[in-house]
Amino acid sequence: MKVIALNGSPRKNFNTGTLLKKALEGAESEGADTELINLYDLDYKGCNSCFLCKTKDNKSYGMCAVNDDLKEVINKIEESDAVILGSPIYLGSVTGEMRSFMERLIYPYLTYNNPPRSLFPKKISTGYIYTMNITEEQLEGSGYELLFKTNEYYLKTIFGHAESLFSFNTFLIW
Repeated sequence: MKVIALNGSPRKNFNTGTLLKKALEGAESEGADTELINLYDLDYKGCNSCFLCKTKDNKSYGMCAVNDDLKEVINKIEESDAVILGSPIYLGSVTGEMRSFMERLIYPYLTYNNPPRSLFPKKISTGYIYTMNITEEQLEGSGYELLFKTNEYYLKTIFGHAESLFSFNTFLIW
């Protein structure tokens, strides 16, 4: 079994990174091969809307045609059995790097059928770890619920299974 974690935090060894490492330790204890990828170490941008992934009979149909640091990461995800994404919440959303990564990961596999279908070659488990500087009681009414439901919807649509973990009140005083 291969499990990949993607850290969308600029701080590799703080809350989000620590939780991702702990999740990978749990997978390793069950015999999985694991890898942690820090998105802030990579050179890439979000989707540029070239539509090559949507053009049938194109060699890039169903895959991102952009050749940058994400190409290898996405190939590794196709070979994995589980993926864990992690991001702190900044201004009501995941970090910009995580958002750009998700555009490039999800959009090429998403069809325009109704309901949408997935072009991802198999079903895998996905999880999302969110760290945020609010209490659990403050979650309701924060507007974050829509973000979480939307991300779970797309992860389930593309990969077959998704769940989320929320880490609250993660503010550290320096």
